[in-house]
Formats: sequence, structure tokens, C-alpha cells
Amino acid sequence: MPTHDYASGAPGSQVVGAAKSSAEDETVRIVDTTTHRVRNPRDLLSMIVSAVAVVLVLFMAVYAHGTTSGVTEDVRGFSDLLATLLDIPVAVLELIVTLLAPAAVLVELAVRRLGRQVVESIVAALSGYVLGALLIAGLSAWATPSLLQGLSVGYVVSDTPAIPIYAVSLGAMLTVAGPRTRRRTVAWAWNLLFFTLAILVITNLVSLPGVLVALALGRLVGFAVRYASGVRSERAYDGELATAVRRAGFTPAALVRVHDVTTPAGRLEASTDPMTTVTDDGENQEPVHIGPVVRPDVEHPVTLTEDATLAPDLLPGDQTVDPASSDPAAIALSRIGDHRVYALFTPLGSRRDVVVLDGDRQVVGFLTRLWRMLRLRGVEGRAAISLRAVAERYALLSYAATAAGVRTPRLVGIGEAADSIVLVQQHPAGAVSLRDVNDAQLTDDVLTETWRQLRTAHSAGLAHRALNADGILLGHGTDARPEVWLTGWEQGDVASTELARRMDLTQMIALLALRVGAERAVASAARVLPEDDITAIGPLLQPVALPRSTREDLRRNKDLLKQLRAALVERLPKTDVEPIQLTRFGTRTIVTLTLTIVVATVVITQINIEQISSAVADANPWWAVASFLLGLLTWIGSALAFVAFSPVKLSMLRATAVQAAGSFVALAAPAGVGAAALNLRMITRRGVETPLAVATVAVVQVSQFVVTIALLLVLSVFTGEGGLVQTPSTTVLIAIGGVAVAIIAVLLVPAVRTWLWKKIRPTLQQVWPRLSDILGQPWRLTMGIIGNLTLTMSYVLAFDAALAAFGQDLSLIDAAIIYLVGNAAGAAVPTPGGLGTIELALTAGLTAAGIPPAIAASVTVLFRLATYWARIPFGWVAMRVLQRTGDL
Repeated sequence: MPTHDYASGAPGSQVVGAAKSSAEDETVRIVDTTTHRVRNPRDLLSMIVSAVAVVLVLFMAVYAHGTTSGVTEDVRGFSDLLATLLDIPVAVLELIVTLLAPAAVLVELAVRRLGRQVVESIVAALSGYVLGALLIAGLSAWATPSLLQGLSVGYVVSDTPAIPIYAVSLGAMLTVAGPRTRRRTVAWAWNLLFFTLAILVITNLVSLPGVLVALALGRLVGFAVRYASGVRSERAYDGELATAVRRAGFTPAALVRVHDVTTPAGRLEASTDPMTTVTDDGENQEPVHIGPVVRPDVEHPVTLTEDATLAPDLLPGDQTVDPASSDPAAIALSRIGDHRVYALFTPLGSRRDVVVLDGDRQVVGFLTRLWRMLRLRGVEGRAAISLRAVAERYALLSYAATAAGVRTPRLVGIGEAADSIVLVQQHPAGAVSLRDVNDAQLTDDVLTETWRQLRTAHSAGLAHRALNADGILLGHGTDARPEVWLTGWEQGDVASTELARRMDLTQMIALLALRVGAERAVASAARVLPEDDITAIGPLLQPVALPRSTREDLRRNKDLLKQLRAALVERLPKTDVEPIQLTRFGTRTIVTLTLTIVVATVVITQINIEQISSAVADANPWWAVASFLLGLLTWIGSALAFVAFSPVKLSMLRATAVQAAGSFVALAAPAGVGAAALNLRMITRRGVETPLAVATVAVVQVSQFVVTIALLLVLSVFTGEGGLVQTPSTTVLIAIGGVAVAIIAVLLVPAVRTWLWKKIRPTLQQVWPRLSDILGQPWRLTMGIIGNLTLTMSYVLAFDAALAAFGQDLSLIDAAIIYLVGNAAGAAVPTPGGLGTIELALTAGLTAAGIPPAIAASVTVLFRLATYWARIPFGWVAMRVLQRTGDL
């Protein structure tokens, strides 16, 4: 294997160097931006994992104390005989671990002339010791008795947790010192540390959770130091880069780094300072001045212009090279992915593009694809993390696209060196990305050819998944047909799903519409795609289906998606453009779930199980039955309102059965959504047109809201002791204050007013025509109000009965506010039937009203059992009956 002397500059500098192979007597001119130290995303990910591990161990120390204590006792019991036979002096082991092991590691680093790593290791050790001491002090001051017991040795609760602080310090130092596979002293130090900690657990000097916390905290500190300081880059630069290109089957004459000229790093400057060669351990050797390089097969020396672009006399003959650092196609390639891109020139005058995949960057791509796989529907679970797997996927998609007949840069070679893999591919000479072309160049023929290329890929089962303005190149072409390239296939799929291909169509039409408008984009798609493909685009016209660059462009044209939907409907009137659910969860769901877990943890930790058992045993069963029967009355109240507002005559019995079936549907639908969907289904089955049916269901929901608010006002005036009008209780005052703050926020903040009006206006537009019709029929309005009053009061009285079952006495207005506010807060979270969130909200409300947490939890459980779980079997029967009779 040939060896290389190569030139490089300071970390992060733009340098001009030469790489020479003594075996092949070849010299390569390299223009590059080198990075000798990098912040590895793996270190950041490992730091987060270590932090989570610390939290999990502390959690287990509290809630799985029996398990951890049992494991510790088992280890001690099994190893008592071994400890007796060995009789190892623990003090000697600790001396070796705390003094000799760190000294040996530092000596090895010094011998290897890694001075910076020596300093970083010492800083990590000191930081680990300080953080360990702070953790012990914090736990001693603020930890709960159960946590201290979990971190104590044996069953005696100590004021100080048994966490070996030297293990934190040594673990941090060894993490920074380097991998155990490359540092022999590091490997021995880790083994000795593990052995010593095992002996300490066996001899009852530290607890198992304390050891796990120490190791995880040490790794956390070590990775934090590594990420903050950066680690020595193992990427292929200079001579190693030239070696990788040769292993790909090409002889390089020059390699020029491609930069986006719009960024500060996009201008390379020729360095006139002496260059230095770098050894494998990062130390400098003798300075080497880089001047003109003469190759045996080139008559003229290689020179550099002032802006570090290759001069025309690089190549033999009369060929002229376009400056590599400003080539539009290469710049677009560098913007597509988080990879280095180089212009490769061979001695014969050919030009290729080199894409360099660096191992330390793959974790970012892995996390990005994993997140999209978890969040979006239809994304296959192939999130490669290893460098070789990523390169193989890149090559597979490139070969597949070429074989399918798609015009895409052909992959012609793959090579590897250091922690990088290079992919050599065809250079689309003269091509310009869609982002950089003028609007006048986007003729109808260009748009048509763009769709043809995508349809060719789809015909072969390929999906691109990341169509953006840099992945589409426009070449010179011919008069008969323009030349369009599709590039950047690394995120694509072979044998893709129909949803993936539909998302490609959506990305393409949005991308073209940004440049030529919605109507021309739709018209160009109609010239190539069948009607089924065009109609499939409408439901996917959502920002989440588009690449990030396209979403950023859409922020400057917020009405474009609406214009596209309108253009689709205008061309194909039967097209359904209602958005479908593409995301499994959103930001709101994550925030809500996190808050729910926090609230659940707080509530559960405050509940005394003995108090709950005692309360349940003492509960009055007759009040529990009353709560269940009052819950059944809600079906009648809901049916009355539905019959009153329905545009067609409905049977009261059938309407009640539909409300009962809604209790069964609540197992899979959010609170309130299941019954509304069944109501809509029932009246559409009776010939009511969909717009009128939707308006009817909306009137029912709005009337329920209005009647509930009015009922709260009436209860606040006519309930209490000692008179007709009473001073509101603390619960009422808090609720009124919260509503007042919300109203003030709406009135004072224009953005809030605009957002609220956009939310309310569609409902008002649906409701008002139907509501005006109902106002002309007083008996219908009266019947609807009675039904809504029955619905709301049945729930409130059922809640009050659950309170009475446990001997709790709250005023009716307080019980009503706690139920209505808690139910609304819980139902705002889209969980089936509000499950979990309603329970938490009601328990928190009762606790705030002065009821002990254990009793509050018992009341909530009884109420939900009576009004949710116990009604599900009846709902299932009603659903089956209504399906057989054709009502649903």
C-alpha cells in the first residue's frame, strides 16, 4: 500500500497542499478546508444517554428498591465464600484504582505525545470529582427518605448516599483518554475499576445503585468534556483522501473542495504560510514549503490562482476546466446532504464529483431518519447508523435509479480510508439546480420532463423522499427535449410503498408551484400523470410531507397550499383535498404526554394506598349505584338535543341507542369525538347531505357549550348557604380568575385574536344557517336546551354522588366547576375517551378543593368506573343492534 506525505494547515483553515505517492511517483494537488478536531454527535448522544441512565437508576432506587436490594443480597450471598478465601484488602485496591491507574493512563498519553488529551483527561477527572461531590451534597440535603434508603448500604438509612466519588472521577477520565481498544492502559484501568467496585458491593461497602450512578455520572462528565473540547478528527483528508479515491479506481491529479459560495466558507484562499505534515498521533514534523508541483506526465507545473481555483494549465492539451469551487451542479450536490463534496480531476482531463461520507456524521442522519420513521406514517424502518450501511444504501439507490432509466449522476466507484468512504460519481457538466435557474427557463417542456423523470422512477418502484430545489438539475438538453436530472437519492426507497410515491408527487408539485404558480404546476402534472395520481396529491398537501427547504420557502408564500388545492379541485372537481393524518404524533402530543407523566408521578407519589383501600372499604355502595344510574341519564339528555336539532325525524329510542354506542366508540376515539361521529353517520344514512349533517352536529356541540356556561352562572348564584346570592367560594374565584385572564389575553394580543377567529369562523359559518332555522321553531330550541341541561346535570350529579359515596361534602357549584373544568382539560388531550388525562385533572381539582389526595383519587376512580368503564358493554350491544338495523 503506498504511503503519502501530505500538507495541511491549522484546524479549520483553508489550505493548499500536495499529496505524493512514493510507490506510484504521483503528486496530487489538494485544495481543501481541513478540520482536525470535531465535535462528534455520538458524544452528545452518549452524554444524553448517560444522563438518562443516572435518572433511571435514581428512580429504580426508590420504586424498585426491593429488586435492587435483592440483587445486591444475592451477589453478596453467592460471593461470601469467595470474599473470605481471597481476603482482598479493599484499601489497597482503592489505592491502586485512585492513584496508579490514572497515572499509568496519563503516562501512556504523554509517551504518545498527546499533550492536549492529557490536559483534557485531568480536567475530566477534576470535573467528575466536583460533580460527584455536588450530587452527594444535594442528595444529602434534599433527597427523600426513600431515595436515601435506596442509595444506602443494607437496610439502615444513611444521611449520605453510598456513591463512590472516585469512580465518577476515574470514569470521566477514562472516557476522555480514548477507547479501550486503542489504549492498553485504559483497558486495564476499566477492568480494575469494575473489579474493585464489584468487591466493594460484595463486602457491603457501597450499594449497587450507588455504583451504577457513579459509572453513569462519570461517563456523562467524560462525554461532556469530549463534546465541548472536540476530538481528533478521523476523517479522510489530504493523503488519506487521495488514497480513498485511488481505491475507488481513479488516479487523481487534483481534488478541490466544493463550497456553497453564498456561505462564508465558500471562498477558498491560497495559503502562503509553510505547511506541516501531520503524523498519526497529531504531532508536527519538519515544515515543508509547498510550491509548484511538476508531474512527469504534465509539461507545465500545477499552479493556483489567487482565489484557489484550478488554473486551466492543470490538464494536458487545450482543455479548460470550469473553476471547481463555483460549479453550480457541484454546489447543489454539496447543499443536498451533510457531506463533503470534491471536484476530482484526472490526468486524462476527465471531471468527476466525489462525495465523502464521514463516520462521525452518520449519527445525525440516523437520528433524523429515525425521528421521521417514528413520527410519519409510511416511512420504512431502515435507519442505518454505520458508515458502511449508509454507503451501501447510497450506492443501492444510485444503481437502481440508473438502471430504471432515470437521468441521474452515475456512481462509478467507491473507496474507503480512515473513517470515511468516498463515492465517485458522474459530473453533470453544465447543469444548474432548480434553485439557481431563472423563472424564464422553466418552460412547459422543462416541467413536463421533470414529471417524466419522476414517473420513470416510480414505474420502477423507486421513491425519492427528499425532492427539493437542489436535487433537480437542468442541463442544456436538445431542442426536442430538455435535460432534467434527479439527484440526491440517498434517502430514497426501493420497492417503495404507494404512500411514499404519493409523497414524492406532493413534494414535486409544491416545489414547482413555488416557482411557476399553482395552476401551471397542476397543469404540468396533468400532462404526464394519470388522474388517479393527481387526485392522490390533495390529501397530502401538508407542510409535514415536504422537505425542510421547501417548508422554509412556503413560509414566504403561506397561501400556496390552498392555491394548489383549489387548482386541483378546479381541474378535477371530484378530487378530495381534505388532509389525511400523516403524523403519528405531534409536538402537542409530546408536550401533553410529558406533562401527564409529570402530573401522574406527582399525584401517585402523594397517594397513600392504605388510605385508598380504607376509603373503598368504607364507601357507600348505594351512592355508587346512584352515580351509575345518573350516568345513564346522560344518554337520554344527549339524545333529546340530537333529536331536537336534527333536520329529519328521528326515533328517540334509536337516538338514545346511538349515544350509548358512543360510549363503546370512546374506547378508540377522543372524548366527545366518537358520539359526534356516530350522530353524523346516523343522519347521513337517512339521506341528509354531508354539509347539512356537519352543521347539525356542530349546532349540537355549540349548544352543549352554551348551556354548560349558562348553567355554571345559574349555579353560582342560586346555590350556597344563607341566601339567594352568595359570595363565590375559592374554587369559583380561581376558575373565574382563570377565565378572565384568558379573555384579557385574547383581547389584548392581536395574534391571539387572529388565531382564535380563524378557529371559530369555520364553525360559525357552518352553525349559523342551521341555528337561524332552529330559532324559528321554539319547541325544537326548548327541547334542545332541556336535553343539554339533562346531559350536563346528570354528569354533575353523578360526580356529586361519587363524592357522597366517600362521605365528602362539596357545594354543588364547586363540584360542577371541578367536573366541568377537569373534564374539559382532560378532553383537550386526544386520548381515547380522555383516558388518563381526565382522571388526573379531576383528582388534581378535588385535591385543590381540600380533599385528601387518597380520597380524591378514590372518588375519581369510582366516577370514571360508573360513567365510562361500566357503560362500555351496553355501548357494544347498542352498536351491534344499530349495525344490524342499518342505522349505522
